[in-house]
Amino acid sequence: MSDENNEEVKMLEAQIEHLQAEVEALESQQKDNDKDITFNYRGQMQHALAYVCGQNQRGGKEMVLSMLKEEVDELEEDLKLQTQMNGVTLNSCTTKTLQSSGQKLVRQLCVSGRCSELMFQVEFQLTEVKAQTSERKISDLNIVLDSSDLDNFGSFCSRLEEDGDLLLFFRTLRTFSDRCDDRRRTYQHFQEKYPSVVSLPEGPGSAVITLNHPELPGCVLFVHWSVEVSPEGAVTSKIDLLTKIPEKALQLFPSEAIGGAAEAFQSLLRVLGPEAALESIISAISLSQET
Repeated sequence: MSDENNEEVKMLEAQIEHLQAEVEALESQQKDNDKDITFNYRGQMQHALAYVCGQNQRGGKEMVLSMLKEEVDELEEDLKLQTQMNGVTLNSCTTKTLQSSGQKLVRQLCVSGRCSELMFQVEFQLTEVKAQTSERKISDLNIVLDSSDLDNFGSFCSRLEEDGDLLLFFRTLRTFSDRCDDRRRTYQHFQEKYPSVVSLPEGPGSAVITLNHPELPGCVLFVHWSVEVSPEGAVTSKIDLLTKIPEKALQLFPSEAIGGAAEAFQSLLRVLGPEAALESIISAISLSQET
C-alpha cells in the first residue's frame, strides 16, 4: 500500500472516530433529555413517558395512552386547584441538564406565567446533591416582570435575585398583585361614577388619579396610591393626597388650609378606609361643582 493510501486510511479512521464521538455525545444528550422529560413526574405518568422514550417497554400502546390520559386529567385538576389557591397561572416550564455526574445534578429551569394582570418569567439553576439526604440549592436567579409600573416591587425582586430566594418571590407576588388589583378596581369605579371629576392620565393601572373641578381651572388634587414591599416581603398600601393650586389662589387662601387638606385626608383614611375616604373627597368636589 502506498504512502498516499496510508494517509487516506488514517484520515478516514480519524473521521470515523470523530463521528463515533459525536454519536456518543448525542446519545448522552438524548438520555439527559429523556431524564428531563420525566424529571418532575411520578407514578403512571413517569412509567408512560419512560415507555415513550424507550426506557421501559412493558405494556402496549393502548395501556400507555390510557395511563397518560388518566394522569393528565389528574394533573389538570391539581393545577386548577393550585391556581385557585395561589392565583398564579403557569404558561410554560422548561428544563435543561447542565451537569449530571455521580451524586450532583445541575439543571437550568425557566418558568413563565401570570398572576392576575402581572406577567412574569423566572430563570434559575437548581443544584441537587444526593447524599444521605438530598439537598437542593437555587442560584443564578433572574426575575423578569412585564410591567413598567411596579412601584418598589422591582427593587424587591432585585434583592431576591441576589439572595436566590425564589420562594419569597412567589409568596409576595400574590399579595402584591391583589393590592394592585384593588387599586385598579377602585380607580375605575370612581372614574365611571364621577367622569367629570376623576381622570386617569396614565391608565387605571398607574398609581395616580387626578381630581379636577371644571370651574376652578388650574386647581387639581392628585391621589397617589403606591403599593410598597418591605425587604421581608410585607406588602402595604400608602395613599397620599397632593394639591396643585395656582399662585393667585394661594394668595386668597391661607396656606394652613391648603396644607391641612392632606392631613384631613389621612384622618379619613384611618377612620373610613381607602374607598370611603376617596369617595368623600370626590363627592365633595362633585357637589361643589353642582352648586
